[in-house]
Amino acid sequence: MRNAYLTSHFPLISIILFSLSFSIYTVNLSTAYLQEIGLYSGMVEFFSERGILLTLLFVLWLFYFMLFAALKLIADTINELSLLFFSKDEEGVGLRSIRRGSWFFLIGSIASLVAIVDLLALVATFTIASFLYFIYFLYRVSDSLGAMALFGLVFFHLFFWFSFVLAIGYSVLRLYNSVIASLPL
Repeated sequence: MRNAYLTSHFPLISIILFSLSFSIYTVNLSTAYLQEIGLYSGMVEFFSERGILLTLLFVLWLFYFMLFAALKLIADTINELSLLFFSKDEEGVGLRSIRRGSWFFLIGSIASLVAIVDLLALVATFTIASFLYFIYFLYRVSDSLGAMALFGLVFFHLFFWFSFVLAIGYSVLRLYNSVIASLPL
């Protein structure tokens, strides 16, 4: 007999490991930048080098943890909303069957610890894990979907994530332009 909650902690572990990977990469990048502009040597006079690195690591880990936790919450909501719109399954059998897909993110998060040296490898690891999970999601819920419903579900996901990324990019660009415009040059 299997316990249904055996893999319930995998999403948390995946978020922790992905956050750690991205924060370690960002700490390495930011310390190199601080050394390049000459601030790091001044910081070492007031704090220990290890203290600076651990503080940066903790703050960045917390930032990435919140980011990935929010993305997981949004993704779970979008998954369930798409099943509400397109699935014929009213009992939630498909929703319970996709829980095993957390293995993709767990394996991807472990692989991201190896990919710390390159940002492209980190992003590719997360993207591949997400893509494999999406394919697994489609495979598991396809029994309760017709051909048009499957097309609608895929289009719904693609439209939402494209709009989400586009809105965030637009907001960041507007913020950047307003900061640049406010500088006294």
